[in-house]
Amino acid sequence: MSIVKSLEKRRTYYNINKKLPVSTDEVVAKIKQVTELVPDAFNMKSARAVVALGEKHDLLWDEIYNVFEGKVPREKIDSFKAGAGTVLFFYDENTVKALQEQFPPYADNFPVWANQANGMLQLSIWSALRELEIGASLQHYNPVIDQKVKELFNVPQEYKLLAQMPFGGITSEPDPKDKEDIEKRVVVVK
Repeated sequence: MSIVKSLEKRRTYYNINKKLPVSTDEVVAKIKQVTELVPDAFNMKSARAVVALGEKHDLLWDEIYNVFEGKVPREKIDSFKAGAGTVLFFYDENTVKALQEQFPPYADNFPVWANQANGMLQLSIWSALRELEIGASLQHYNPVIDQKVKELFNVPQEYKLLAQMPFGGITSEPDPKDKEDIEKRVVVVK
């Protein structure tokens, strides 16, 4: 599949279930493969991913609901919990700090570059999941849930949580995307 076709297929799927079209071992192998392939500045390898499956996935979404003390509708949380798993995206602040110390002229840029690399990883995993016929969405309940996630999954304190990606079997397709006037966002100069 070409990158353009992959990006066209990648959509936000809210209607997911626990029935994956492939094994969880295949999903994890794909996530590992993509994580290894996605580049980042100075080859810092700052991105980290935690894959919560089964009961751990369900516990994650129950705890997110609890942390928000009912301020997020249960139905919304349950729509993510209905999936088969969640990829939690982090970057390692220790890795970033080490490079800041090693290359002081670029120090301010390393956190920016770590976020950029993580964004590339998120999109790449999202697209790779869709190539496996798995639907996903990208959620941002951080920083409110950061400490609870670290406790639940024994994640090091130096990992900075950036996003959560619940995924699962596709129960329905999203509405078609409206075409935009791309000339407003892409300028060509000669």
